[in-house]
Amino acid sequence: MLSKKVEKALNDQVKMEGNSSNYYLALACWADMNGFSGVADFMYKQSDEERFHMLKLMKYVIERDGEVVVPAYDQPKVNITTATGVFQDLYKHEIAVTESINKLVGICLSENDYTTHNFLQWYVSEQLEEEATAKTILDKIKLMGDDKSAWYHFDRDIAGLTVTSIADPGQKA
Repeated sequence: MLSKKVEKALNDQVKMEGNSSNYYLALACWADMNGFSGVADFMYKQSDEERFHMLKLMKYVIERDGEVVVPAYDQPKVNITTATGVFQDLYKHEIAVTESINKLVGICLSENDYTTHNFLQWYVSEQLEEEATAKTILDKIKLMGDDKSAWYHFDRDIAGLTVTSIADPGQKA
């Protein structure tokens, strides 16, 4: 059974993951409206993945006899004017999600909830992968500069992007 403190922290993370799904959805819409169909497809997939993360947390809380709170979500704050800005903002967002997961892990340890701590290790690894993907994309964008031909190819190829995290060298992002 979950302590109230861990239950609340898990529900806070549920909201974070739901907000992340909406955030990626907003980025996907921006990309779609600005002619970046490949970037849009990538972002729509990321939105779905974040929703999966949220549902996984919800099911875990239920399995541990906790109470899930289905939150109201914040409207995503997306003030982007360039494709480069999309990915710079995305990288900052992923760092914030990592900080949230780390805080949750700390709460579990302080509450001696090793079962939830163990469950959360999947999220820790997932965040390492998410940050590595965002960083790899930013590195590619830096190489492209303002070359419109490179942007065309980048947009076409991003859906197939794979990044291997050092945490799991056999797994593709």
